[in-house]
Amino acid sequence: MTRVLKTDPGVIMGTASYMSPEQARASEVDARTDIWSLGVVLYEMVAGRLPFEGGTTTDVLATILHREPPSLLLYSGEVPNELERIVEKTLTKKREERYQLARELSLDLKRLKQRVELDAELERSVTPAAQLHHSVSPTAMNPVAASTAEAQVAHTLSSAEYVVGEIRRHKLAALLIVAVIVLGLAGLVGYYKLSGSRSAGLTSIAVLPFTNAGGDANADYLSDGISESLIDKLSQLPGMKVIARSSAFKYKGKDVDPQEAANTLGVEVILTGRVVQRGDQLQVRAELINARDKTQLWGEQYSRSITDVQAVQEEIARAVSEKLRVHLTGAQEQQLSKRATTNPEAYQLYLNGVYYRRQSLMAPRAVDYFNQAVALDPNFGLAWAGLAEAHVFMSSTGQVDPNEAVPKAKLAVKKALELDDSLAEAHVSQALLMMNDWDWGVADREFKRAFELNPNLAEAHLSYSNLLSRSGRHEEAIAEVRRAQQLDPLDLRMRAGEPVCLFFARRYDEALQKLDSLLKLAPDNETAVIFRAYTYDGAGKYNEAIADYKKFVSMGDTTASTQCFLGYALAQAGRKSEAQAILEKLKTTKEYVSPAELAVLYIGLGDKEGAIELLEKAYAVHDLQMQYLKIDPHYDSLRSDPRFVELMRKVGLA
Repeated sequence: MTRVLKTDPGVIMGTASYMSPEQARASEVDARTDIWSLGVVLYEMVAGRLPFEGGTTTDVLATILHREPPSLLLYSGEVPNELERIVEKTLTKKREERYQLARELSLDLKRLKQRVELDAELERSVTPAAQLHHSVSPTAMNPVAASTAEAQVAHTLSSAEYVVGEIRRHKLAALLIVAVIVLGLAGLVGYYKLSGSRSAGLTSIAVLPFTNAGGDANADYLSDGISESLIDKLSQLPGMKVIARSSAFKYKGKDVDPQEAANTLGVEVILTGRVVQRGDQLQVRAELINARDKTQLWGEQYSRSITDVQAVQEEIARAVSEKLRVHLTGAQEQQLSKRATTNPEAYQLYLNGVYYRRQSLMAPRAVDYFNQAVALDPNFGLAWAGLAEAHVFMSSTGQVDPNEAVPKAKLAVKKALELDDSLAEAHVSQALLMMNDWDWGVADREFKRAFELNPNLAEAHLSYSNLLSRSGRHEEAIAEVRRAQQLDPLDLRMRAGEPVCLFFARRYDEALQKLDSLLKLAPDNETAVIFRAYTYDGAGKYNEAIADYKKFVSMGDTTASTQCFLGYALAQAGRKSEAQAILEKLKTTKEYVSPAELAVLYIGLGDKEGAIELLEKAYAVHDLQMQYLKIDPHYDSLRSDPRFVELMRKVGLA
């Protein structure tokens, strides 16, 4: 296949007479450029001459840029007015005023064809057959012969001259020949779509981490930040699957074969690049590769001031959208070109925050950078969204006291959405906070709003699957987590999400099968180990559950949570003395013990009254583990108790 390369600025390639104004200026081209060239061919077929002519290539290009083509009516007064209008529209110098899609042109020509056929039928009804035989060529009258002639008419000057001659000789012949031209257009459009739009149909992309080619480790935040910002921008392209950062960044620092990476990630296109920072100067090289045949779809190098990093990201995203033939609405164009902040220093601080947020144990440092960014620019909505996400993350992972982090997260989310309601990440943070508040309806709406803005947020799809699962909407939850896997195929959290949903759906055999497969791949995956233990509990395989709980403890878990569930399994296996010993220890520990999880141990020991009392306490202190009341099989023995039903109602799950 032909290798497609971006030419150097100022270099013009192609046959001058068929070039569009944007090609003549050596500007970026798109599908509308092909439509212009198609209009030139159509004009030449009817008129017998080119619409733009000159003694030299320079003269031709000057004519294309500054003059309108002569009217087709100058060459034949019998050319249909509608054909004249169609050709003029294909040759409009402003791209936005041309046909935007070949389909639009095709529809107009089909309508013209129908009108031509009707006129021809009317004339045949009053014209003697013999006269018609002498006036119209057998090729025009014979559909099979016409099919053969179409290619000749489309590609040779002699055929164009033949057409013009026929137009001048007879009106009916002109109408029928125009119909042949219209029929031939389908082949022409197909040709132009193939030759000029080789990227058509490419709907999935992975942005591999740009290489920090300057050798300064302190500039990693910049190369990583550019990569991640491009993922975010491209994720907003309609109909485009964009691989999540956590999978794409598995290739950081590796010598990557684009085709192999694309196959692993399940995409058709790879965007790669390199970043060099020298003082205040920034060099960015980006390359778009079609993984089907390893051809370059586009490449460009940018040399800018580091303060222009947002502009570089915007230009790369726009170039990619054009090369992949993504048709954007005005609102989508505006969103793609939107600058997060006008303060370059605030943006660099934001990129630092993003860099440290992706390192789990460095989230507090990320918060510091985000705070500095919003201090410099209080209207920096994206930085407020990053700050909210960091606080939510730290509160959910126990890095800080939730009573301290959650109010800060709520404040940051509120500020972010006030500044920019189109920030998908802020809506995700809001959804997570609403889940913690047991406001399931608002959380559901916030997730859906986030997906309207950016359907490629893998972690958000995983979190939404959790909401659906906790609400008992198991099939929807499984579908969501599978979507997350498609977007983030190398992140084991996404792979573990499906058996988690299957466990809560009580499809234990399927869950165990997937967990076993995951553990063969990653024997120390903590989520897989603990959820296999829970699943064994649900399936009544308590000895196997005990083994996994103990394995989890041996991996370094010291939480009271695991002890509660281990005690449940021991009690159910008939080892009540060991379970009771765990209970006594938990009663005296200084470590926080979730009342809702301690209730599980009481259930295992058969103390239902004690379990209900603990769950009522859990509700009073807003224990987040109450989110699992509806679906966790460990609570099944309490489901007929009216007090349990009332607790579910209070939590919004009944």
